[in-house]
Amino acid sequence: MKTEKEKMLSGELYDALDKQLSEERLRTRLLIKELNDTREDQVEKRTRILNDLIPNSGEGLWLQPPFYCDYGTNMQLGEKVFFNFNCVVLDVMQVTIGSRTLFGPNVQIYTATHPVNYKERATGLEFAKPIAIGEDVWVGGSVVICPGVTIGDRTVIGAGSVVTKDIPSDVFAAGNPCKVIRHLEE
Repeated sequence: MKTEKEKMLSGELYDALDKQLSEERLRTRLLIKELNDTREDQVEKRTRILNDLIPNSGEGLWLQPPFYCDYGTNMQLGEKVFFNFNCVVLDVMQVTIGSRTLFGPNVQIYTATHPVNYKERATGLEFAKPIAIGEDVWVGGSVVICPGVTIGDRTVIGAGSVVTKDIPSDVFAAGNPCKVIRHLEE
């Protein structure tokens, strides 16, 4: 029989109030509080906390507190990824972000979701869908990236967009819902 964590990571309905998952989220919340309380000049301390919080990150992760996530361990980050102030990553399932990708302030990345059917939702169970964001992507401020979305390499997502479907590489996309506006030249 699968654990609730195994169900969560495989995209099945799971109980988020499971003891193991609750303990892991508490550990993450404590690390986040410590991170968000650091000063700009506490580089070594921030680096130590980030290595504990997001162990699967490449070199040069630059993150402006405050920052929030569910687990941290379900993120796979390339090199030189940048998160501006007040970003949220609900990494209930895998979030993969390529190298040199930039996030404006207030970007929200949601893998977590709930059943549409109210009877299933009333059980308290939830599920998640993975998110993949390519290399050299620029995500403008206050963008929401919904569960299950893939964004291709070198794409730019305009500020305030709500990304509900996959966006290909080498495009500028914007809006609610986000759609391709034009192709970008290499």
